Amino acid sequence: MYVCCLFSFLPLSHCSPSSSLLHFADCNYAKGRWIADSKRPLYSGFQCKQWLSGMWACRTFPRKDFSFEGYRWQPEHCKTTEFEESEFLKRMQDKTIAFIGDSLGRQQFQSLMCMASGGEWRMDVADVGYEFGLVKAPGAIRPDGWAYRFTNTNTTILYYWSASLADLVPVNATNRQTDVRMHLDHPPAFMRRYLHRFDVLVLNTGHHWNRGKLKANRWVMYINGEPLEDKGLVDLHAAKNLTVRSVARWLDQQLPSHPRNLKVFFRTISPRHYRDGDWNTGGNCNNTTPMTRGSKVSKDESSDVVIASAVEGTRIKLLDVTALSELRDEAHISNYSAKTTNNVSDCLHWCLPGVPDTWNELLAAQI
Repeated sequence: MYVCCLFSFLPLSHCSPSSSLLHFADCNYAKGRWIADSKRPLYSGFQCKQWLSGMWACRTFPRKDFSFEGYRWQPEHCKTTEFEESEFLKRMQDKTIAFIGDSLGRQQFQSLMCMASGGEWRMDVADVGYEFGLVKAPGAIRPDGWAYRFTNTNTTILYYWSASLADLVPVNATNRQTDVRMHLDHPPAFMRRYLHRFDVLVLNTGHHWNRGKLKANRWVMYINGEPLEDKGLVDLHAAKNLTVRSVARWLDQQLPSHPRNLKVFFRTISPRHYRDGDWNTGGNCNNTTPMTRGSKVSKDESSDVVIASAVEGTRIKLLDVTALSELRDEAHISNYSAKTTNNVSDCLHWCLPGVPDTWNELLAAQI
């Protein structure tokens, strides 16, 4: 039975019994368990060099244990089948999938590029960043994002860096050392400009909402076009809450008239796993044994109350990955990367292949 067509707008010719996760009425993608799977990973961390940043390709690190790659997520009451790249691209023919968020969003973007390409070098993928203004500016280290198109199916996958999802406007566009207005009540200009071209939009934010990041980036919070008063007393939790609610509300207002039947997902926060300190105080995530925190998520409610409450009552779907990712402390970059110095561990970002692949499987199941 071609179950996927019962739950999507795809023509029957684009569906098959191998579609990633078959949906049932009481299926809860965030509730389930990790199970060992000898067919994992979905792609090679050695071979997916075309899309995968070296700082996240743990197969190129001196790490010796890769047992974390051998698990898949089994949602409760959801019949699962293997992700298959050609079938996914067929489903996404003539579609654009956009990720907008922080570096964890970039990891999810690179994961999907590796999954959709089978982790192999592809000559049929074109760099179309220029179509979305994603080109490196003079003096910049990198562009603000990337966009690639699988030309055989006209499927575009892109990422745009917007760590806070607030609209950032430099006080002086010609001087990169000046402050940046952080408009908490405005969605990013990139989103506003290109939303009409997206078929699937995946948002995330979370780990840049701290004083250190705001100070380092020279972000000055604004509301209603005016700077916030008494900056030292501003509650960053409240500021984040205001921003994600503003973005969700604005997007919900755009959906009824969107020309491409846009589907929007707000991904919940990806957990950190620092022990015995933080990233700059000797914290680590040295565990390499899978499932020491358990393998099952039993609760119905999301662990990310801020994002879950922001999308409640809207047409935006929750891509809830927090609790299932919380169980995978062994799958981080840790201190294996060549870029780590002074015993600083990365217990925020994930090895790829790894946990973000599961996020994309759940995304593919719900598109």
